[in-house]
Amino acid sequence: MRKLLFVSAFLLCATMSASAAAPSQEMWVGSWANSVMVTPLKDGTVDRTFRSVVHLSLGGSAIRVALTNQAGTTPLRIGSAHVALPAGAGKIQAGTDHPLLFDHQPSITIPAGSYMLSDPLPMAVAAFTDITISVYVPQQTVDAATCHPWGLWRTYGASGDQSGEIELRSAKTQIATCFVQSVAVRTDDKSSAAVVTLGDSITDGAYSTMDTNRSYPDVLARRLHANKKTAHLAVLNEGTSGGRVLYEGHGPSLLARFDSDVVAQPGVRYVVYMEGINDIGQILKPGLEEKDLTVDQLTFAATQLVTRAHQHGVKVIGGTVLAFGARDTPKTPEWLRVRKLINDYNDWVRNSHTFDGVVDFNKVTADPQAPDTLLPAFDHGDHTHPNDAGYEAMANAIRLDDFLN
Repeated sequence: MRKLLFVSAFLLCATMSASAAAPSQEMWVGSWANSVMVTPLKDGTVDRTFRSVVHLSLGGSAIRVALTNQAGTTPLRIGSAHVALPAGAGKIQAGTDHPLLFDHQPSITIPAGSYMLSDPLPMAVAAFTDITISVYVPQQTVDAATCHPWGLWRTYGASGDQSGEIELRSAKTQIATCFVQSVAVRTDDKSSAAVVTLGDSITDGAYSTMDTNRSYPDVLARRLHANKKTAHLAVLNEGTSGGRVLYEGHGPSLLARFDSDVVAQPGVRYVVYMEGINDIGQILKPGLEEKDLTVDQLTFAATQLVTRAHQHGVKVIGGTVLAFGARDTPKTPEWLRVRKLINDYNDWVRNSHTFDGVVDFNKVTADPQAPDTLLPAFDHGDHTHPNDAGYEAMANAIRLDDFLN
């Protein structure tokens, strides 16, 4: 009996010691993200500060920033990085600047093909806060810069290390967000999670009004936050303009980037998936891989992505692709194939029961008088991309109940 008591006491002490030594489990959830790809710099050399504005979709008591060299072929040296609140035109608000640290150091070297997370920064932020992230890249040759090329917020650049300055001297604007991959927030709400919107330029928000957060993922984020049952959900926009499902085009294929853009996101629980129109559209361009594209290839790829998501406990809402082309599009064999592929693929999305939910983006944006085209009131003008009103209609078509299970 004495031996049994001794063993029990030993086990109890060991358990208590292990519990005391174990690190506390912090809850981190993605609040903002963008897809990245190779984006050549003008002369391939840098000694420059890049200042980007990002729009958070979930609040928290601290933030963590991921700086990226995923598309790089050589190590990338970061001299310094800062976070602050914006004051417009590339300026920051006085007294809000915070240096980012990496293992308590202000600089970091990021290996080729990788990214690095900053130390937690105890900066409280609310949902829909805009923050600036300023990254100084010291003098070096960068053959393959890692950027999101067609951002919807203006980015500012200036020579030298001005990462902590209130106003950048001799700043120039660009639309590419470079070397910044994502922002996560620390939250005490254990129900908090992220929704990843996965797709092409339409998901990216191409041709929506700059600097105003009018893409469909932005509108969806506001809808979720306004509903008490879904206010704990962030939205991460992983749209890639020009992106394709099966083949590399403007950036990696969706099959190639799925793990980094979805599975690796902290707190991801749902995906809204809408892609395939760029694969289908390649039929109109002679000599490309998609010249013999079939609907079975697109549906098999989508099924693969759903299976991969389910392996990580992530649910997928499938979206139909939008109508494509003008009313007077010639009825050539290629265009007839495009129309048929769009219709066949969308029928599969609606009826295959592959997804955990379905949103019929095509139905809510198509012209009832000409269902193969966008409704003129929703057409940006190129007969492919919606305008602000079209993006709002897309977001409003998503059932919030699909995020309750």
